[in-house]
Amino acid sequence: MDLSQLAEGINTVWVLLAAALVFFMEAGFAFLEAGFVRSKNSLNIVMKVFSDATFGTLAYWVVGFGVMYGADRAGLVGTSGFFLQGPFQYLGLHIPVYAFWFFQAAFAMAAASIVSGAVAERIKFKSYLVFTVIMTAVIYPVSGHWIWGAGGWLNKLGMLDFAGSAQVHAVGGFAALAAVLVLGPRLGRYNEDGSVNVMPAHNLQLAFLGTFILWFGWFGFNPGSSLSGLDLNIARIALNTNLAAAAGGAMATLYTAWRYGKADPSMAMNGALAGLVGITGGCAYVAPASAVLIGLVAGVLVVLAVNLLDRLHVDDPVGAVAVHGANGVWGIVAIGLFAEKGGLFYGGGAHLLGVEVLGVLSAAVWSFGVTYVVFQLLKRTMGIRVSRHEELEGLDMSEHGMPAYTGMATPVGPGMGPDGTPFPFHPHEIPASGHSS
Repeated sequence: MDLSQLAEGINTVWVLLAAALVFFMEAGFAFLEAGFVRSKNSLNIVMKVFSDATFGTLAYWVVGFGVMYGADRAGLVGTSGFFLQGPFQYLGLHIPVYAFWFFQAAFAMAAASIVSGAVAERIKFKSYLVFTVIMTAVIYPVSGHWIWGAGGWLNKLGMLDFAGSAQVHAVGGFAALAAVLVLGPRLGRYNEDGSVNVMPAHNLQLAFLGTFILWFGWFGFNPGSSLSGLDLNIARIALNTNLAAAAGGAMATLYTAWRYGKADPSMAMNGALAGLVGITGGCAYVAPASAVLIGLVAGVLVVLAVNLLDRLHVDDPVGAVAVHGANGVWGIVAIGLFAEKGGLFYGGGAHLLGVEVLGVLSAAVWSFGVTYVVFQLLKRTMGIRVSRHEELEGLDMSEHGMPAYTGMATPVGPGMGPDGTPFPFHPHEIPASGHSS
C-alpha cells in the first residue's frame, strides 16, 4: 500500500464516521421534538423524523444526489448520477463516492427534519411523507447544486458555506416557515385579543437529551465537511463548533433570566442550537474568538425571533424558523464579516459579504417559494391538516392508532383550554415555551 492509498483509506474512515454522527443527529431531532410537543403527539413526531431517514434516504439516492452533484446544467441543476450511477470524476473526490453519498444523504435528512418540528401537532402524516420526498429529491438538492455542486452558480461566484448554514439550515428553516404559513396555527394557540396560549412541552428532560445528541452529532457535521481526516484544520473547526454552541446557550440563559426574571430552559437549548447553526457555515474560516461572538449573537437572535413569530401568530411549536432560519442567515452574514480571508472586519472589503448575502437570500427564497407552492397543492388535493377532532384527540391515536404512553388520555375540563391545555398566561409574564429544533 502506497501513501496515496493510505491517505484515501484514512479519509474514507473519517468521512464514514462523520456521516454516522450526522445520521445519529436524527435521534437528536426525534428526542428534542418529542420532548417539546404535548404527549398526545410525541409518537407522531418521532414517526415523522423516522420517515425523514427512510423515505428521505431513498429519495436522495434515486433523484436528489444526481440533482445536487450531477453534471452541471447552466449552473442550476445536476443532470446525471441518479441511482448513484457514475462516473463522478468531475467531483474530484479523494474518497469513494459511496462514502461521499452517505455523508450528503445524512445532511439531506437533517434539512427535512427541521421542517418536521415546525408542522408538529396538526399535519396529516401522509402529506408530510409526500413533502419529505420532494424536499430530499428536489428542494434541498437544487440549492445544494448552486452552492456546493461542481459548476453551481453560487459556487462559481465564490460563496462560502463550509457545512451548511445556508444550504442545510436556512433552506430547512425557510421551508418550515412556508409550511407553517400554509398550515396555520394549532387549535387554541392564539386568542382573538392577540394573546398567546402556552402549550407546555411534555418532557423537557427528553428535549435536553435531544439537544445533547444534536450537539454531539455536530462534531461530525462540521469537521466531517472537510472530507479529510488528514486536514489539521478539523481541530479548529471542532473548537469553533463547541465554542459557538456554548456561547449561544450561555447568552440565551442570561438574556432570558434578565428579560423574564427566570432562565428559560427551552431558550437555553434554543441558544445552544442557534450557536451551532450560526457557526456551521463559517467554522473553517473564522477565529475562535469570532466563533464565540457569533454564538453570543445567535443566543439573543433566537429569543427575539421566537417572540416575533408569536406576535405575528406564526405557530412553530419547536422553533425551527427561529433556530435554523434566522440563524442560518446570521451564520452566512457572519462569514462575510469575520472570515479571516476576505471578511469585512479583516480588511477584505464588502465583496465576500455581498456574495454571502446574495447566496443565502437565493437559497431562502428558493426553499420558501417552492415549499409554499407544494403545500398549497397538497392542501388542494390530499389535504394537509387533520380534522379538529383528530387534533384534539392527538395525532398519536388518530394517525397511528396508539398512544406514546399507555394509560394516557387527553384531559379536557375545568382549568383546561378547548384543546386540553391550560388557560393562557399573559405573554409578558412568561415566554411561550417549546421552542427548539
